[in-house]
Amino acid sequence: MPRQQDQMKAVVCHGPYDYRLEQRDIPSAGPNEMILKIVACGICASDCKCRSGAAMFWEGDAPWVKAPVAAGHEFFGEVVELGEGAGEHFGVSLGDRAIAEQIVPCNKCRYCTSGKYWMCEVHNIHGFQRVVAEGGMAEYLKVGPTGRVHRIPESVSDDDASFIEPMSCGIHAVNRADIQFDDVVVIAGAGAIGLGMVQAAHLKTPRKLIVVDMVDERLELAKTFGADMVLNPARNDVEAEIKAVTDGYGCDVYIEATGVPVGVTQGLNVIRKLGRFVEFSVFGKETSVDWSIIGDRKELDVRGAHLAPYTYPIAIDLFARGLITSKGIVTHRLSLDDFSHGFDLADSTDSIKVILKP
Repeated sequence: MPRQQDQMKAVVCHGPYDYRLEQRDIPSAGPNEMILKIVACGICASDCKCRSGAAMFWEGDAPWVKAPVAAGHEFFGEVVELGEGAGEHFGVSLGDRAIAEQIVPCNKCRYCTSGKYWMCEVHNIHGFQRVVAEGGMAEYLKVGPTGRVHRIPESVSDDDASFIEPMSCGIHAVNRADIQFDDVVVIAGAGAIGLGMVQAAHLKTPRKLIVVDMVDERLELAKTFGADMVLNPARNDVEAEIKAVTDGYGCDVYIEATGVPVGVTQGLNVIRKLGRFVEFSVFGKETSVDWSIIGDRKELDVRGAHLAPYTYPIAIDLFARGLITSKGIVTHRLSLDDFSHGFDLADSTDSIKVILKP
């Protein structure tokens, strides 16, 4: 596909609170590589934490973020260039709508070679490590040979397509919870991914689905997505309310998606003995808990949930069938020029999901 320009706009991370809109060369595709013309890229809570200098991104002799790097990992676009062999390699054609998973696995470490690619030891992620994995807050993006690519049907709207990455993460967390028909499930945190989890958990048909958040508007949206009960800690005694509907035992499953320490301690208090606790959030600071609750007092099954392994096709299919939606979750659509305002919105309760459109 012929190019109309040599350079593109990109939102480039140089360090905490140092994000700049710059002109960059449009990448070219080599063998088994492809170029996406970006249609939209969401701003994730982890992007906001990275921008604010959260320790997990920047501390240490070898910080995880390799700046300068074009930011963004919640993107999708149109295939506009295919290097030699790339069409067959990725299963796409020019003009297809497509998405690349956020992780760029090395395909060499023990995790990649055993099928656990999302735990890759190298662990390059689009939008955080330059060269290998530039991000989607740009007009174009190159997907390298080890990228994991999925086609998006035309029936999936642009808003839904922009929400495939976070929805896929939410589906993985819900899968980790191993929800059963008679479970009482609590999802703490009704942000964008938390609301995706609500929809996925509802499709699992648990006995009762409870959502906890501090923002009433988000709780109302959670009810439209299938929550049977919503609780706001600002006025509800969360532990007492959950104990009241579980004969005093506590919930069977607790999924933590708040990203704040109180979400963890709350979960340890409201979950029953032998319950399943799923930790999803990216925290901006250290979290301390009484580990005797996990072992001696409740013998909990504590499970992590990281990224979205093998769930992109599931999310795409559910969107295509109309079983899940981004409606009400995608609240703001801004241009790359307005990225700074977009980050401020995304880091507030004035939005749920902000997407940038080149």
